[in-house]
Amino acid sequence: MTVKRTPKMRKRRGSRTHGWGLVHRGSGQKGGAGNAGSGKKADAKKPSFWHRPSGRNGFVPQNPRHNLKQLTLNLQEIEQHLSQWLQTGTARKAGEQIHVDLTKIEITKLLGKGTVSRKFTITVPAASASSIKKVQAAGGSVVTHQ
Repeated sequence: MTVKRTPKMRKRRGSRTHGWGLVHRGSGQKGGAGNAGSGKKADAKKPSFWHRPSGRNGFVPQNPRHNLKQLTLNLQEIEQHLSQWLQTGTARKAGEQIHVDLTKIEITKLLGKGTVSRKFTITVPAASASSIKKVQAAGGSVVTHQ
């Protein structure tokens, strides 16, 4: 069965609005572009559009460095969790030194909040300058690797 439609060929190439003024959407007989024709303004909203959010939704940064998740840990938290880590194997004691491997618990950076009361050898991908100074002042060391 053929459907009678208006012809799509209208040669007004020099006109910005092609004879429709400012109200024509530019998508012919499809109702417009986007959610046009969805009944958004009336009470009879169409269920096919209810699940779609309207407006701008979120922001995805184009710089890949922003997409990396960085997990940090402070020096005071090492003191708090030390007994638990000695049992699980994240930390081990060798004489006076306590070796803590923060890569086992997926910590990416060590921060300097808190005090250090023991000699630690801490292995971590990155560390702040203040945390390195505090650990070295207590007689320990920080091993960083990228």
